[in-house]
Amino acid sequence: MTQRLVIAIDGPSASGKGTLAKRLAAHFGLPHLDTGMLYRAVGWIAAQTGEPPAKVAARLTLADLADPHLRSDEAGQEGSKVAVMPEVRANLLKFQKEFSSQGSGAVLDGRDIGTVICPDAPVKLFVTASPEARAVRRYQELRGRGVDTIKPRVLAEMAERDRRDSERAAAPLRAAPDAWLLDTSEMDADAAFAAALAFIERKGFRSSGP
Repeated sequence: MTQRLVIAIDGPSASGKGTLAKRLAAHFGLPHLDTGMLYRAVGWIAAQTGEPPAKVAARLTLADLADPHLRSDEAGQEGSKVAVMPEVRANLLKFQKEFSSQGSGAVLDGRDIGTVICPDAPVKLFVTASPEARAVRRYQELRGRGVDTIKPRVLAEMAERDRRDSERAAAPLRAAPDAWLLDTSEMDADAAFAAALAFIERKGFRSSGP
């Protein structure tokens, strides 16, 4: 690849963007950043310590993202709450931009990658799915981790999070004008990966590996 490959992937929770981002990063040999984990970490640490979220965001490191509790729905809700804070977003902006500028490129997934973090990325994807499909995926994920919940509750919590993410004043969830829309409602992970890879290859990017 002669051109740096930065893949910006946006979309709501449980749309499949995280799994897709990891597979694309592995395929192209690029580092991957789940930017939602940054907000989860800030929200969780702030909730546990009482420290102002903006201050937590200013000192956050990649090591802070290793806490397995950040995958919980509780941490997800805390992350969504602090994500509406302009000071938190501003303090995490440099972190994300520096990550995207390293080496031959990077893969980042979140909610404002193509619009704010990497507006000049050569590849932008907006991954979505129906609320029902996303709720089923999240329900199955939670049950797989031993979390006792019911589908209506998962759907209600997801709807509330979508509302916060879409209506916030600071970098709301939306597709970049030049992003390619990938609806995974009827796709499994393999089909979503194949579709995204075909799109990226049509733009002239191919893996340098075997």
